[in-house]
Amino acid sequence: MRTLVRNQTPFFYALFVKSEPIIDEYGNETSEQRLIYGEPVPAKANISAAKGETETMNFGESLDYDRVLVMQETEIDEFSILWLERPPSGPHDYVVARVARSLNSVSIAVKKVDVR
Repeated sequence: MRTLVRNQTPFFYALFVKSEPIIDEYGNETSEQRLIYGEPVPAKANISAAKGETETMNFGESLDYDRVLVMQETEIDEFSILWLERPPSGPHDYVVARVARSLNSVSIAVKKVDVR
């Protein structure tokens, strides 16, 4: 019931591919890493409203997240980025906080970020 097609909202996600070192203007590594993601992929899920106090705590009490996505199956993991409220042509607006898999569905806790 939680993954009815009529309740699903379209969004985009990108999977983590690799990280590479950032090189400064002199050719030296800066000890920082640049994260590389794949192309945005369209998907649909039941996306909750903003987190409230009456929701069940699927992910525990101490995890900080803003919304929950419920899907039947997905390749999204804790290293993925998401576009829920923005088009994928710009920066992403959510990151995955936790993925909880069960026999019938996958619940994904996501946290809003401000990427410029």
